[in-house]
Amino acid sequence: MLRASGVVKTYPGPHGVPVPVLRGIDLTVKAGELAVITGSSGSGKSTLLNVLGLLEDPDTGDVWFGDDQVSAWSRRAKSRARGRWVGFVFQAFQLLPSLTALDNVLLAARYVGRRDAATRRRALELLDTFGVAERRDHYPPQLSGGEQQRVAYCRAVLNDPPLLLADEPTGNLDDDNAAVILRALRERAAAGGAVIVVSHRGDIAELATSIVRIQDGKLMGPAR
Repeated sequence: MLRASGVVKTYPGPHGVPVPVLRGIDLTVKAGELAVITGSSGSGKSTLLNVLGLLEDPDTGDVWFGDDQVSAWSRRAKSRARGRWVGFVFQAFQLLPSLTALDNVLLAARYVGRRDAATRRRALELLDTFGVAERRDHYPPQLSGGEQQRVAYCRAVLNDPPLLLADEPTGNLDDDNAAVILRALRERAAAGGAVIVVSHRGDIAELATSIVRIQDGKLMGPAR
């Protein structure tokens, strides 16, 4: 499903000296797999997810979705690919405070030009499945952290993307709300999706089909 080959990413540092963040990353995740990436703070985990999800371009190296070398596409084509193929679950939720919970979920469909009644029904069904349907008309500041994360997850999977990327998806949650998201990630992979999770939680690692560690911008592993 997803393959990264020789991915390098640097950022400008002090006095114009580049700071390497990713140093030749090679990674393959197939449909039905739940891959967990671990590593210390600042090791490049979030940057790697951003490159894999086409939010950032690598300096060198390639990202493939199936047989498509998407890293070589135009910015507009990458945007379309993100909407069609990629779902993001962010640690900080990234919900728009000016939109209701339902409208935040429907944002995913707007990105790919879908505004039909069937999409709205699916959004409502997802909110119901994750126990936040009664909060659909509330705004993010009116929601608890657990409710916001469940709404964010609904947005990530609304378009049924084959690839799901999750950056510390349970980092701000208590154990009960974390369990809801963990179960959803496991079910997503079991249904044939490719799931990549950045996390330090041992309970996510227990669900993983593969675990790799990123250290000094390089992947160390797989651990199993």
